[in-house]
Order: sequence, then C-alpha cells, then structure tokens
Amino acid sequence: MKTENMLVAAVLVVSQAAGLSYTAPKAWQTRPSTSSMRVAEFVVPRTAGDPEDAEVIIYFFGPMPGSVDANIDRWIGQMQQVDGSASKDKARRGTQTVNGLKVSTVDVSGTYVAEVRPGAAERHNKPGFRLRAAVVETPRGPYFIKMTGPAKTVAAAEADYAALVASVKASSPK
Repeated sequence: MKTENMLVAAVLVVSQAAGLSYTAPKAWQTRPSTSSMRVAEFVVPRTAGDPEDAEVIIYFFGPMPGSVDANIDRWIGQMQQVDGSASKDKARRGTQTVNGLKVSTVDVSGTYVAEVRPGAAERHNKPGFRLRAAVVETPRGPYFIKMTGPAKTVAAAEADYAALVASVKASSPK
C-alpha cells in the first residue's frame, strides 16, 4: 500500500510538472510511461470474465494543429461495428467545463482496430471493446485522456473514469 501511494504521488507530481493535475482512482495501477508523450499510464483491473485489463493513458503533445473534432473522429475510427454501420452514428459525444477547462468527450463501443503502434500496419482486432476519451483544453495545449478495454471492464470503471476527468486542473509547469 505504501508503494501504491508513492506511485500515485509520483504520477501527480509528473502531471503537475506537465501542466495538468488530476486525481487518479486508487483501484488503478500505474505503469511506466512508454513514451515521452504519455504523461501517465494506468491499468484498470479487469472485471470477472473479461479477457484482459483496460488501460487509461494521458497524452500531451504540446500545442498542435488539428481540431478537437479531428482527434475525436480519429478515435471513433479506431472502433468498427459488427453490423457494418458507422461508428460515428453510435458514438456519444459531449462537452463540459471542468475547473474552467473545456473538455470534449466521446464514448463508443465495438471492435477495437487501432494501430498496434503509431504508424504500424498491424492493427488490433478486439471485439467487445469500449473506448472512452476526453480532450482537455489547457493554456499549454490539449491533453488527451483515453480509456480502452473490454466493454464490461470499462463500464465497471465508469465512475472512476468520470471522477478522473472531473478532477483535472491546469497547473503551472515546473
């Protein structure tokens, strides 16, 4: 437990240094970021019967071109529908203000078919997945919070994900 608290504290310090602070749910396990563009990475423990854990990644690329809608459309494109219908027609979008920051959200289920790594030809093929994501607009540029995983696990973590998004605040970079 002491180690878990230290990891959560370390993540909060890193996120504050990057210009965003938040409170991560205690049930989520931190893991080392695999890229300098990843502010934080979390493992969301799977629900009984699901084949794998879900993950939450917070990204920051700096000020960048491209609209919020373009990013949300790209995420929606990472999901395919079993019946062949357009994922954009099934996706739920929203906007809210959190601690003075505009936050745009998307929630879509289906088969997860994102690239395994950016620019890779190989793609995931994970049916029964759900993607929840948020774009947090800050003075330094947008932060992207993306949760993907088995639909049941993502549904079980819904309140924790909402609490994470509700906790975001702009902080001064150190």
